Amino acid sequence: MNPTQNTIAYIDAANLHKGVGSSGWKLNYQKFRSWIRQKFGVTQAILFIGLVSKHASLYTSLQSAGYTLVFKDVVYDGDGNAKGNCDADLVLQATRDYFEGRVSSAVLVSSDGDYASLVKFWMEKGVPCIIVSPAPVKKCSVLLKRTGAPILYLEDVRHKLDYRPK
Repeated sequence: MNPTQNTIAYIDAANLHKGVGSSGWKLNYQKFRSWIRQKFGVTQAILFIGLVSKHASLYTSLQSAGYTLVFKDVVYDGDGNAKGNCDADLVLQATRDYFEGRVSSAVLVSSDGDYASLVKFWMEKGVPCIIVSPAPVKKCSVLLKRTGAPILYLEDVRHKLDYRPK
């Protein structure tokens, strides 16, 4: 990707957190933001995340690390677990950014096959894109793999992005 372009990373926060966690490690979000800036020339990293008031300090630290947060109201299931499905919001923002001329290349951070249509859309429109999969190869959706877009697996760069408490 050309760093002089307006490259936007669209990040499904729940998918990122769960994908990395399922591999047994924690992501250092500050290092990740720096890494996607250096690796792909990401000028804006938009993190789509459920809004839970008790996580206010997390949101502040993510914003300080350079993320633009897009909040989704959450609902709670019968067990009291928060659910904030951001898929539609991410797709709408990415589509809006394309049609309003704000994106020239894109990075999708998710392993979710629901985004395959978005990746195909970018490819049809000539928008260079790459998928960064938080889940390992075996758990990344086959629908994303079938798009033909390049996929980078975070597990392969874990040594650079792993959170290590001080």
